[in-house]
Amino acid sequence: MLIRRAADVLASEITEESLYVRRREFLRAAGLAAIGLAVSTAGEGATGPGRLARIDGVKKGPFGTTETQTPYDAITTYNNFYEFGTDKSSPAQRAGSLRTRPWTVKVDGECTRPADYQLEDFLKPGTLEERVYRMRCVEGWSMVIPWVGFPLADLLKRAEPNTRAKFVEFTTLHDPKQMPGQRDDVLQWPYLEGLRLDEAMHPLAILAVGLYGSVLPNQNGAPLRLVVPWKYGFKGIKSIVRVRLVEKQPYTAWQRQNPNEYGFYSNVNPQVDHPRWSQASERRIGEFLKRKTLMFNGYGDQVAGLYAGLDLRKNF
Repeated sequence: MLIRRAADVLASEITEESLYVRRREFLRAAGLAAIGLAVSTAGEGATGPGRLARIDGVKKGPFGTTETQTPYDAITTYNNFYEFGTDKSSPAQRAGSLRTRPWTVKVDGECTRPADYQLEDFLKPGTLEERVYRMRCVEGWSMVIPWVGFPLADLLKRAEPNTRAKFVEFTTLHDPKQMPGQRDDVLQWPYLEGLRLDEAMHPLAILAVGLYGSVLPNQNGAPLRLVVPWKYGFKGIKSIVRVRLVEKQPYTAWQRQNPNEYGFYSNVNPQVDHPRWSQASERRIGEFLKRKTLMFNGYGDQVAGLYAGLDLRKNF
């Protein structure tokens, strides 16, 4: 057996404590995948502890993958949501303080029809779809998640962007009483993200209100979050309260924190390493062997045309 010195082990290769403690659960999940017993959407969403209310009238959406879905319990207990702490288990432990009703989303900026929407405006029967997307975190782990949501383009079309609108800026709720992680200065609050307008209008980009057929848990970004499956997970801003159409590229939360490590585009790219670790491989939650990272997280056929002629090493 090869024994490596601690100094030779990369940070990206270290198993996080929260993963190690829950290793039996992940061993079980890996074993199920190995014998071909994929988790079914209906089975995971319909029963079991911790499930929230079912969402009625959800139809199957396009672009979904048939890969084995990550178990509900893993999706909802292993999260990045710094508004509730930096440990992967913190959101599930602390996000109960977030009140998601009532909830208002302001849509404004460079558009002819600005409006304030209530969450109920996004939950009308027949308008929601289930889309099973691969999701890749910049830290090297990944999941397959059956989201419930609707195309972001539908909301933007309602706003009628004007000719000056080139980008879309998203803002998370800022309320340190409800979000205790905002009392720390790990990031500049509120969390802010952005997309080019053509990225935001792409049919793969959705606003999610649920997963596994049920209401979105607080720790996963309730009540409304962005899902852009060809980009690293931190682009998927959570608990959105404002969507603003703007002329200039937004200066996002992680760019402000460390622009040398986190670029505006943040497309999944195995050829562009994070300064502190490789992005060439990933570990799917529930598995212990790494797999190769796919360009654009496997959605290249759909989105590569958005970046024709763009240097994706410079514009990382």
